[in-house]
Amino acid sequence: MRWLPNNWKPKAVAVDIDGTITDSNKRIHLGAIKALRDLEKSGIPVIIATGNVRGVTYGLWRFIGASGPMVCENGGVVWHPDWDKPIIRASGERAKDAAKHISNIIDIDANGINTNDWRESEWCLFPDEDLESIIKIIEESEFRDLSVVKTGFAIHLMEPHLSKGSGLLVALEKFGLSAEDVLAVGDAPNDIPMFQIVGHSVAVGGCFDELANVASVVSPHHRGDTFEPLVREILSD
Repeated sequence: MRWLPNNWKPKAVAVDIDGTITDSNKRIHLGAIKALRDLEKSGIPVIIATGNVRGVTYGLWRFIGASGPMVCENGGVVWHPDWDKPIIRASGERAKDAAKHISNIIDIDANGINTNDWRESEWCLFPDEDLESIIKIIEESEFRDLSVVKTGFAIHLMEPHLSKGSGLLVALEKFGLSAEDVLAVGDAPNDIPMFQIVGHSVAVGGCFDELANVASVVSPHHRGDTFEPLVREILSD
């Protein structure tokens, strides 16, 4: 199969973490990491675009040997170590308050997932909480302006202007790249805004149907197995 459009090569690759270069137990796919390192060796920067927090993202960014910016918390935090400070695009306090409000009405764990201890722009509930009830409560509350976004690993409560797409645009402007020159790879609905702005997109095998519907290409390979053949074509003459 062809992974890329004719006569097009990405100048950077934006890649999700959870469910894309990990398995369902959040274990890293070593083949995907090797492929991303091959991109960096060839001069194509790797951009990490994730719903995860900045500390987790930076650790992975550093151990991969990535050089592109990081888009964390679904676009809520944009950062590169060479910058004076991270760009924090929202406060997570209202989202945290919204979680407490929900817990007063239905039985959920308002403390949410462990990484909330480090979240700067949003708040995340466990993915197996009652999504329909959460959405209904938010829509009928003072927090109705917040977005509720479910991924395979969390339910994100976040400001509506935040998305991987909007965060990636901020990162690319600061990094001096155009979205049309970027290839994005992901697995979940929170990757849709990113897929909608880049030049080309690949949904990994095992992705959510919603993402497959907007992806340029859907990989026949499961999750991290996507990267070796994809990168091979990117780096081919």
